[in-house]
Amino acid sequence: MNKFNKFHLMLMQKSGTLIIASISMVVLTLTAIRFAVADSGSEIFKLGDRIDFLQQKLSNHNSLDNSEYEETIAFLPPEPGQFEIIKTIKSDNLTPKSVVYADPGLFFVQNMMYEHSIAVYNRQFQQVKKIDDQVNLSKFGHRDFPAEKYKGSPVEAAVSKDGKFAYISNYRMYGPEFNNPGYDTCLPSEQFDPSFIYGINTENFTIEKAIKVGSVPKFIAVSPNGKYVLVTNWCSGDVSVIDTDTNQEIQRIFVGRFPRGIAISPNSQTAYIAVMGTSDIAKIDLQDYSVNWMYNVGLYPRHLVLDSTGKYLYVTLNGDDHVAKIDTETGEIIRKIFTGAAPRSMVLSDDDQFLYVVNYYSHTVSKVQAEDMEILDTITVGLNPIGITYDPKTRQVWVACYTGSLVVIQD
Repeated sequence: MNKFNKFHLMLMQKSGTLIIASISMVVLTLTAIRFAVADSGSEIFKLGDRIDFLQQKLSNHNSLDNSEYEETIAFLPPEPGQFEIIKTIKSDNLTPKSVVYADPGLFFVQNMMYEHSIAVYNRQFQQVKKIDDQVNLSKFGHRDFPAEKYKGSPVEAAVSKDGKFAYISNYRMYGPEFNNPGYDTCLPSEQFDPSFIYGINTENFTIEKAIKVGSVPKFIAVSPNGKYVLVTNWCSGDVSVIDTDTNQEIQRIFVGRFPRGIAISPNSQTAYIAVMGTSDIAKIDLQDYSVNWMYNVGLYPRHLVLDSTGKYLYVTLNGDDHVAKIDTETGEIIRKIFTGAAPRSMVLSDDDQFLYVVNYYSHTVSKVQAEDMEILDTITVGLNPIGITYDPKTRQVWVACYTGSLVVIQD
């Protein structure tokens, strides 16, 4: 029996309930029949991983209060050593693939094609805006797309250095010209529809930019100097480099099958790309766009995080069920640890001390001491945690659970 099956057996024994056993068997079955490196996109939904959630939300698409708000809450320093859930947010219009913090005190939640929206929350756990992903592409200069309305499918977000814009990747677009969308198990040799990145004004929550990129854009990152937005295009197997002054793609760099995570060095000269269809990490020189490699870091690298100095790179290895710490100067893997089944996303505290990891099939979040990679705590959250972000003011960790909830942990 492999460690994945052992994990689910222990889960069933511990719970002693038929419900948990059934969930575990469904997860195992879906995992066996879907492609090994698929990234929890639309194919899982088609297979029925979230049918029960869909049934709950079929008839509820009410608009939410979009009124302005004021920051009135006073925050006290948390007690040291806390690591506990303080809030769970559930809603029929939540299908979160990711959650991203934006200063001062906003959280952008990307709801994929299931809701065609981005939800924005504040520190009081209130939804202050629901942003529809519908756009008129021709108004942004894209004359090849003349229809009045197109829809997206928000996946990930990254916030500009000045905090004025949240850039959103769309898994695919919906509209007359988009007849050949990519999917999770695609091949780079196949020709799929392009997609678009949105730029959302963080003050008035309007979509003010729409930038054409490759097929099935997933992760997105803004360079520390604010000059570039980088996007990994899952199906076209490349990385888009966007100039933030012109809002145009200025370079497309091929890296191979299923690029996913991005981390950019503090000097904005090097971008690290997790190529999830391999065991490797690409190193892109952002001055001449040449590519070097970190080979054999582990199976299916998914998410990357750099510390504030750029010396240490952390990577989730979705196929190995491990998280690795790498010295960027030498390429040496300092340590690998097991945090849970299918570690997906992670976030580093602002002081570089702690790494927080979501474990998709364990339904947990692990707190790791970054210096020695020792696991300090693990907490059970909702089913299928997939996105995570950190609020440096409150030391709260926000977790997006793909089955329809946000969980807030106080550290």
